[in-house]
Amino acid sequence: MSGCGAEKGLISIDDAFALIQAQTKILATETLPLGECLNRYLAQVITSQVNLPSFSQSAVDGYAIHSVSENLQDATFSVIGEIKAGSESDVELRDGQAVRIFTGGKIPEGTTHVARQEIVHVESEYLIRLTEHIKAQADIRFTGEEVQCGQQLAAPGQRINIGALAALSMAGVKTLEVFKQPKVAVVITGDEVAETPEDLQAGKVFDANGPLLKAWLQDYGLSVEIRHIADEAEQVTQCFEQLKPHYDVIITTGGVSVGDYDFVRPCAFEAGFEQVFWKVKQKPGKPLFFAEYTASNHHCYILGLPGNPAAVYVCMQMYGKVLFDALQDQPNSLDWFSGILTHDLKSDARERFLRMYAYFEQGQLKLKSLAKQQSHMLSNLMQANCLVRIPAHIQPEAGMEMNGVFIRN
Repeated sequence: MSGCGAEKGLISIDDAFALIQAQTKILATETLPLGECLNRYLAQVITSQVNLPSFSQSAVDGYAIHSVSENLQDATFSVIGEIKAGSESDVELRDGQAVRIFTGGKIPEGTTHVARQEIVHVESEYLIRLTEHIKAQADIRFTGEEVQCGQQLAAPGQRINIGALAALSMAGVKTLEVFKQPKVAVVITGDEVAETPEDLQAGKVFDANGPLLKAWLQDYGLSVEIRHIADEAEQVTQCFEQLKPHYDVIITTGGVSVGDYDFVRPCAFEAGFEQVFWKVKQKPGKPLFFAEYTASNHHCYILGLPGNPAAVYVCMQMYGKVLFDALQDQPNSLDWFSGILTHDLKSDARERFLRMYAYFEQGQLKLKSLAKQQSHMLSNLMQANCLVRIPAHIQPEAGMEMNGVFIRN
């Protein structure tokens, strides 16, 4: 078989994922205030130091009552006090007595029910009557019914999203041990970046890769340094030498193929990096390059991306995410889904990641491929919401099930 899909030395997509996960060393941890941990990955088991709720409380605005009666409809109670949220009373209710209480208010001793105010008729300032029967313990939030003191709340590896942060805050957690975030540098290689429309007439193009990578990394929660360097071997090597002691990851675009001005790979070797893999049997992004530099306890990785922006985008959504998650002890970071193709596709000798639009129809997730899939084209990202993995050497047909990942941003 001929063609680039049969080129010797290409590894599979799954092998590339596995090599990144196996080679990547987990970063050290740090302890931060809870409020600074959004989108960080937890490095410790978190147990609750309190019960939730920490005291029995009213779930509604109404009246805490004490009654031994089996039928409370039309039962009357003497009102002997009031409890607001954040306060408490030393009163102990006896049969036939009630206390006005508000949502979150601490239940007084002797309470058997809480009657929501909608079923209470106020006969006078000190007398109420229930208009409906209620069951025992109605509308009471009991101590520890949600979380018991000592109960595990979170496990290592969990991402701290907004909900997790709020839940931990409610449990009284003040600090967390989390994995350090990778320090990242982006190196855009090439002499073809246009600064003005006039530059386009000189054969240059506007830079999409720099803004793309900056935005992707910001969305992941990382700050980044971006450098533009010319396609000159000495400059590329010097750049790697300068960056490798201070950064965990260097992402490059362009210069990873076999052209006369593709210096990333040889210059990486010159700077002391060792190749983990080069070239993946995929489309787009075949010349993907991954290498590691090790000195003492410091590791620096180069993820060498092709220059075409669609290949940069696809490789970051797949391999970039796997790499950055692996650095923070996330071994299974890609959430694959399955959907149904809505139309036929051409076959290819390489596996492909196609930009598609996924939507639900009659309870099924449908996948619609988009036009303009070439590696230099980005316009279909205005509609795409997923990347779908198409196996090699098959003729995809409408109705076939394919796997994909949703695009986070």
